[in-house]
Amino acid sequence: MTTPADEILDIVDEHDQVIGRSPRGEAYAKGLRHRCVFIQTRDAEGRLFVHRRTATKLVFPSLYDMFVGGVVGAGESYDEAALREAEEELGVSGLPAPRFLFKFLYDDGAGRSWWSAVYEVRCDLPVRPQAEEVAWHDFLPDAEVERRLPEWEWVPDGLAAYERLREHRRAAR
Repeated sequence: MTTPADEILDIVDEHDQVIGRSPRGEAYAKGLRHRCVFIQTRDAEGRLFVHRRTATKLVFPSLYDMFVGGVVGAGESYDEAALREAEEELGVSGLPAPRFLFKFLYDDGAGRSWWSAVYEVRCDLPVRPQAEEVAWHDFLPDAEVERRLPEWEWVPDGLAAYERLREHRRAAR
């Protein structure tokens, strides 16, 4: 049986060019730069999907996140990964293709670095998040998410993507 740690990822350079491949567990352990997708999901009322990760996650266990998403598999495009990850984590099928917004290089300065493609999608389907990925979830109004930012412990890469998305939307106005 393969585990998430066995999943093969493209390893990329600072310009997002593929320079090799590695199992996910090894990429994490050695701090190899790879690719991830972040999909901001809203329901028909415009509320944001927020969840707390399970304690068994390889990175950032038990922290809150305002995105669904994950790693891009070897040979997979960002767009393919965004749809796959959104459907998997939300527990739905038939989701519209998430809309690409922008990409940035996340680097925490402590050996965690990945190219991060940010998307958005509307989900009108009833969600059934994966129990092995999501410990708690809800759709929250933006004001509630903003209120919870200083109170809850958020995944740092998701928080970085959220802050960049706020700036992206301000600049688009």
